Amino acid sequence: MTPAALAALHDAAFPDARGWTTEEFSDLLASPHVFLVDCDDGFAIGRAVADEAELLTIAVAPTARRQGLGRILLARFEAAAEARGARRVFLEVAADNSPAQALYESAGYVRIGTRPAYYTRPGANPVAAVVMGKPLP
Repeated sequence: MTPAALAALHDAAFPDARGWTTEEFSDLLASPHVFLVDCDDGFAIGRAVADEAELLTIAVAPTARRQGLGRILLARFEAAAEARGARRVFLEVAADNSPAQALYESAGYVRIGTRPAYYTRPGANPVAAVVMGKPLP
């Protein structure tokens, strides 16, 4: 998936937030620590350094939601992180994104903290981020 396609899908998946630009995706993918797992209707992008990985974002096209694709991408992300030597994964999720939190909790992630007013949204109050983590096998 090209940086432009990633930006378009990210924008569609998060209409209430500032979408990541093509340039931001290009810059991320230029890093040797960043990796991408993708399919036609979604992607997960993260970074692995030493024995830790971070899920930077996971996006599923609105038309492909509630079909298990997020769970598949998350599992593929974790496998790719483990293959890069990660033993623990971290992520941040908006406190008001209950479906995503439920997905992560069902996959074994636990809440380890919050970041107040982390996500800004045009015309709305900032939303806290829930920090979650999970050990990898």
